[in-house]
Amino acid sequence: MKKILCGLLLGAVAQGAQAAQPAPNDISLPEGYKNWQLISPSFRTDKNQLRVILGNEVAVRAAREGKVNPWPDGAILAKLAWSVKTDERWATATVPKDFVQAEFMVKDSAKYAATGGWGFARWVGKDLKPYGKDASFVQECFGCHTPVKDKDYVFTHPAPLP
Repeated sequence: MKKILCGLLLGAVAQGAQAAQPAPNDISLPEGYKNWQLISPSFRTDKNQLRVILGNEVAVRAAREGKVNPWPDGAILAKLAWSVKTDERWATATVPKDFVQAEFMVKDSAKYAATGGWGFARWVGKDLKPYGKDASFVQECFGCHTPVKDKDYVFTHPAPLP
């Protein structure tokens, strides 16, 4: 079920995917992120958004082994977000509507020491416009993640698998 959900959501992104400019802090949209594995889904009630959190190989291995506090250097987490709608043929199903944004956290303890060891980047809309006027936008991201400092600044709890 998780692979099906992930595949459907990633297919929606792939339809509008194109080359994106780097974020203002020079983080590039990670190549191949659409093929990463699911770490956890989430739903933001305050934003009414369906989100999936994917990870590169380093992040997925850490999640499966329970080695996420701290996450290892080299881990990259992707959070893909969609607005939602009710499925027209299944009234009890909430499904993706419009792609909202792609957010990334890149773990490099030395390079990003000033922001808890994480580099942050965001691209908005299906045209993947880099978020932020300049590199200082990361302070907004870091400030939001500070309440979970004791969880290595990561809100995501890997979804348990059977």
